[in-house]
Amino acid sequence: MNIPSLEGKVSAEEWQLRCDLAACYRLVALYGWTDLVFTHISARLPGDEHRFLINPYGLLFEEITASSLIAVDQGGNKLSESPFNVNRAGFVIHSAIHAAREDAHCVLHTHTRAGVAVSAQKAGVLPISQQSTFVLASLGYHDYEGVALHDAEKPRLQADLGTSNFLMLRNHGLLTVGASIADAFLAMYIFETTCQIQIAAQAGGELGTVDPRIVEGVAAAMRTQTDGAGGAFVWPALLRKLDRQDAGYRS
Repeated sequence: MNIPSLEGKVSAEEWQLRCDLAACYRLVALYGWTDLVFTHISARLPGDEHRFLINPYGLLFEEITASSLIAVDQGGNKLSESPFNVNRAGFVIHSAIHAAREDAHCVLHTHTRAGVAVSAQKAGVLPISQQSTFVLASLGYHDYEGVALHDAEKPRLQADLGTSNFLMLRNHGLLTVGASIADAFLAMYIFETTCQIQIAAQAGGELGTVDPRIVEGVAAAMRTQTDGAGGAFVWPALLRKLDRQDAGYRS
């Protein structure tokens, strides 16, 4: 695969965004959250609420680079040259959320086994772990309507997400939004861990639950845990981890 570098051909701000988004794809692969080529992460382009970057459909997440990411508009038109297409279902989901949520600069969607397993449970996320309290404080649910190929689903996706940062797609998977790529990644790490813990706990004895009053104060607790920086608190360490593995995402 020979994709010419866009470094120096796009603004410095866009290049940094491309590097961070490519890093996010590689980290999702590193943590084992991929479903071959069938999920997606997007990031809104700087200064333009109508355009965003998304993966070239057909590349494994471990292959994605800053230059291979494709810019699209709200109509699904490719704005950058690429031999690859864009996943239609990915476009429908991400364009809907970027259009409705000005604060959602990054949207991350997965189909992990634990995530899909919990999404298939009628009760959804249970208040049984510290991690679950962070999710429950900002969680929406969206009923399954089949593969998300139709624009008609967009208003329901938007309404079900509302102002939440976590969305469980019933019988489908997990979705997080963030004001930055780092925020969306950290949210997904917590969401995925919540689901893994729930599936593991359900294999044991009777479950204990967290007092609902604890959920009410969880936002302040998260700010304390991250020194008020959110995902940016852990992002530099994650990039160092990734660079030790393979810094090729920066090309």
